[in-house]
Amino acid sequence: MEKHIFSNTEEVAEHFAKYLLNVSTGKTEFHIALSGGSTPKALFDFIAQNFANKFDWDSIHLWWGDERCVAPDDAESNYKMTYDRLISKIDIPKGNVHRVLGENAPDQEAVRYSKDILNNLSSENGLPKFDLIILGMGPDGHTASIFPHQMELLQKKEICAVATHPESGQKRVTLTGNVINNASEVAFLVTGGNKYDKVRSIFDKGLNHELYPAYHIKPTHGKLVWFLDEAAWGNS
Repeated sequence: MEKHIFSNTEEVAEHFAKYLLNVSTGKTEFHIALSGGSTPKALFDFIAQNFANKFDWDSIHLWWGDERCVAPDDAESNYKMTYDRLISKIDIPKGNVHRVLGENAPDQEAVRYSKDILNNLSSENGLPKFDLIILGMGPDGHTASIFPHQMELLQKKEICAVATHPESGQKRVTLTGNVINNASEVAFLVTGGNKYDKVRSIFDKGLNHELYPAYHIKPTHGKLVWFLDEAAWGNS
């Protein structure tokens, strides 16, 4: 695992934006699966305000690693957050934005989105291959919408699956672990002191580390990089 540690969320966002610009430049097509959460908000804000004209948006395709099963104008929608903070402020072709239709029946949407991914991405090892998957991590160690009580989603053979939030019961569509681990690159963006215990347990293989879905994200033939702030990593 490669890691980069910065002072705060804003620095994580700035440095990852530069990193993303570097890895996507010069590619005929570059397929990214995006994450929701607070750190991506800062990332999207930084790109929109500083790099909107630096990316070749014609070549970049935006996907989502997970999505809540809500309408696209719902405040909880990852798509809405991305649209408001980034998509509406950049010149990206509509056909390059591949949202999860959260308003659809979850099981049917998992199948439809899987087909959309298969129809647009190249395949390797019998699975679609994203150029980059951006992930966050929750205080419970979940990533995408793979929660500790649904560890089977890490090995599920389907491309997408329906997950259930452990507290609210909300349904979500998520990429499965096998697809995430088939990506050319996976990047975790993790900030905040409430992630510290899980981050250090994952890196140090501490107590119960195998119970955290984020620990099991290890690209089979790709690169894994973490962008963290000091609060999430600790000062040691």
